Amino acid sequence: MSDVIESADMNDGENVRIDAPMEIPKISKLDRRIADPRMKKKRMKPESLTSLNNLDDGCLMHILSFLSPIPDRYNTALVCHRWRYLACHPLLWLRVDRFVKDLSQPGVFHDIESAVSAARPGDTILIGAGGNHLVSNIQIKKPLCLIGGGETPDETTLVCSRGSDSALELLSTCKLANLTVKAELGCCLLHRSGRVTIDGCVLQCETNPLDHLSCPIVSTAGEEEEEDMLSHVEVKETVVEKIKGNSVSVLQTRIEGGAKAVSTSGDLVLQRVRVMYSKAYLYFWFDVDHK
Repeated sequence: MSDVIESADMNDGENVRIDAPMEIPKISKLDRRIADPRMKKKRMKPESLTSLNNLDDGCLMHILSFLSPIPDRYNTALVCHRWRYLACHPLLWLRVDRFVKDLSQPGVFHDIESAVSAARPGDTILIGAGGNHLVSNIQIKKPLCLIGGGETPDETTLVCSRGSDSALELLSTCKLANLTVKAELGCCLLHRSGRVTIDGCVLQCETNPLDHLSCPIVSTAGEEEEEDMLSHVEVKETVVEKIKGNSVSVLQTRIEGGAKAVSTSGDLVLQRVRVMYSKAYLYFWFDVDHK
């Protein structure tokens, strides 16, 4: 089939005849279905949709356990009453709250020492913000994670009274985050063994004429003590492989007062030191590890 187009040339007045084939587009079945006004959009049935709220409590709690305690898991408690119950469940972490009145609640304690004693290896302890938590020579002999519940580390303060050797004595793999630890004399943290991580904390030793007797971090870890401490902790073999070894890792932590930031008398030495200057504070990154 051809189409005839005639055009007049304005210069010589002649007519030009053009024969061009015309193609008829083929309409597919899909185009017909789209063009058909009777076709309606198919909606997915509600039964075919999967929601987290359809999971049982045990399964949902297992999913929440993979979130970092602060801030992800802590923020999930704001979703609804059910998520608050699961996010704060004692199976996921223990809580230290000085202002709680009902001690019958599972997993809630008045002081840090009671929470550490009741904790199982691998537990996370959330320390409530507000006020000062008194600590003195608290020994941690199992893998634990202690986290401050405030928005900044200054809101959760652990105070070590005068006459104590240390606020916390660490004899296993531990992590401290978002906490302020103050010590008048002695040290804030005494590292005996294990891998210790200090992330986003504040370590303060009082500034006085005897500040040469205080030190924020003291490490006495050695290879011989490591084997002895692991033999007294009942954990799985896979956990032992992860916690084996002695070291201290400090990340974005303010260190104030004392004779020096860290003192070592064992097999570990200070390595990879970085310091960031801000308007009012110094933030440290360093490792205390084997040579």
